[in-house]
Amino acid sequence: MTIATPERYAQMLDAARQGGYAYPAINVTSSQTLNAALQGLAEAESDGIIQVSVGGAAYFSGQRVLDRVTGSLAFAAFAHEVARKYPNITVALHTDHCAKQYLDEWLRPLLDIEIDEVAHGREPLFQSHMWDGSTVPLTENLEIARELLDKSIKAHTVLEIEIGAVGGEEDGHSAEINDKLYSSVDDGIAVARALGLGGRGRYMAAFTFGNVHGAYKPGVVKLRPQLLGEIQHGVWEHARGGDLGVALDANVPDGKPFELVFHGGSGSTPEEIAEAVSYGVVKMNIDTDTQYAFTRAIADHMFRHYDEVLKVDGEVGDKKMYDPRSWGKEAEESMAARVVEACRELGSAGRALK
Repeated sequence: MTIATPERYAQMLDAARQGGYAYPAINVTSSQTLNAALQGLAEAESDGIIQVSVGGAAYFSGQRVLDRVTGSLAFAAFAHEVARKYPNITVALHTDHCAKQYLDEWLRPLLDIEIDEVAHGREPLFQSHMWDGSTVPLTENLEIARELLDKSIKAHTVLEIEIGAVGGEEDGHSAEINDKLYSSVDDGIAVARALGLGGRGRYMAAFTFGNVHGAYKPGVVKLRPQLLGEIQHGVWEHARGGDLGVALDANVPDGKPFELVFHGGSGSTPEEIAEAVSYGVVKMNIDTDTQYAFTRAIADHMFRHYDEVLKVDGEVGDKKMYDPRSWGKEAEESMAARVVEACRELGSAGRALK
């Protein structure tokens, strides 16, 4: 198996949920970073998720084009082709952090394309999409989520939502580091009432527990993974008591009604990651750390070979050293190693579905 079918993706999520581990969701921006992500997953013997953000999708289309749908389709087409060479892992494709202002030019058109594909007996290009409603009131967030969940059902894809705000900056969107970074049990109850708990359609939820995008010094980010446990337990008790008017799926692990996503985890300790996973996280976004691993290797190459990649003092340099393949291979190796590390931390290493 290479790129997941909708049925295979469901098996992946079920396996993580029942097995108590999570998949790394690697953000990529180019064929090189995509290849590095695939290499890392294969070396870790892990299934995983590869995704493009709103900026990454635009960049994929070319800096003079900057069309998110075009870039997303190009990314998916390339991924489907090269992933065939990795038959021992399953990879899901995902679009990440679509805010309200990009819905009509990115997420809705992609879902419409996939609905048409499914209507003609074909598979969707992606396996899941994220609606980022963190900048709008919760009521509006969930209204839009209901609409997109209906579309996702028709497209045979899974919806991801965000409840609360993730601090820091990503692709031009930023949020302050303050108390708004912490979701509540009441937020979880509102989500369950609006979207159900899987019976209406499958979705993943990114409740915030102090998460921040980007890289920060120790002490700046104060994660509270136990908040995820409180939300899971609170909603579970209300659902069992019949207060929510929604049914619990028979396959749901006790006390964990939501399939959770961990955003803004760069720099988190292994202990924080393990605790979050223990509360039902099945997907963790990896971006800043893999970006750094990729670029750090390039910087190292340039420093070591500066008089070969540059034409210095009348010399002509060394073509082998400034050939993009020379530093590109080093960058891919470095990023792949960071992906392997993420798989080990999340518990998915060595657990690729057979």
